[in-house]
Amino acid sequence: KQWYQRRVAITAGNFGTDAAHHGSDPDKWDFKPIVPPISLSTTFKQPAPGQPPVYDYSRAGNPTRTAFEECIAKLEGGKYCVATSSGLAATMLLVNTLKAGDHILCCDDVYGGTNRYFNRVVSNFGIEITMCDPTDLEKFKSNLRDNTTMIWIETPTNPTMKICDIAGVVEIVKKRYEGKQVPKVIADNTFSTPYFQRPLELGADCSINSVTKYINGHTDVVMGVISTNNKEFYDKLTFLIMAVGPCPSPFDCYLALRGVRTLHLRMRQHETNSLAVGRWLEKHPRVSKVIHPGLPSHPQHELAKRQMKGFSGMLSFIIDGGKEEATLFLQSLKVCYDSCICAS
Repeated sequence: KQWYQRRVAITAGNFGTDAAHHGSDPDKWDFKPIVPPISLSTTFKQPAPGQPPVYDYSRAGNPTRTAFEECIAKLEGGKYCVATSSGLAATMLLVNTLKAGDHILCCDDVYGGTNRYFNRVVSNFGIEITMCDPTDLEKFKSNLRDNTTMIWIETPTNPTMKICDIAGVVEIVKKRYEGKQVPKVIADNTFSTPYFQRPLELGADCSINSVTKYINGHTDVVMGVISTNNKEFYDKLTFLIMAVGPCPSPFDCYLALRGVRTLHLRMRQHETNSLAVGRWLEKHPRVSKVIHPGLPSHPQHELAKRQMKGFSGMLSFIIDGGKEEATLFLQSLKVCYDSCICAS
């Protein structure tokens, strides 16, 4: 009850107001639009060569994109945000801050696209990857190396819903590298969104989200975001956006900015629905296990309550049988769809 009252007090704050207004100030533009315009121009007039007033080329920056980035930074409790053309593009941008010989320590249960990118692409460029169970902090600590430059955690994880102790990982990293260059701690916040969890407030250097999922929320945009409070690192990311080019379209930024305005309302309902489904599944005779951090049966339920302000619509469960039975189950769904996109 005490946790629930604290959660309500925190999430009830100004999140919805910030989502609706931050980054969308009409006074940004001379004609005072209530809704930020979709700026489709690829280039902008300069008063003199090499002296752009604000923007020069849309790959580097765009007024519609800026409005969306400012909104997300505010919601994440950060100062800066970089929007990218997909969640994996955001991952790629972060990895592009590394060099050959560096080491990434990543949680062992992670989004399949991240796993594929790290182990089948990044590993080909001289960057070492170690996958480790993030729920065992001592084991996680033992896998840190002198050349570790990035810690990649996802919480809750996809698909087994493990909870990574963000503050615990940050503390271990700071102690291990005291007086040395400290690896960047990256937290994938996609399953929680900034409405239910703010990794930056727990000490992470960056919070990354696949906007494609909950933030946009309408299954019609592919995009990613990176939020941070580190100005030097933000400047490096903005340089890489220009140099590497994984920028989102202005129209997608407009759609995502519109979608995020209802994030707080949608996440509350997602939580209500998933808990109802999870409790029902726990009683079903053909379900052997339900994995939902909001249920007391989850092995890290108490950590989830400390770290998160609520729970999303994501859950996993195991039914009796094997692949054939699982396929039959998915083919028999009447309300949900068997699809590769979740959290939308």
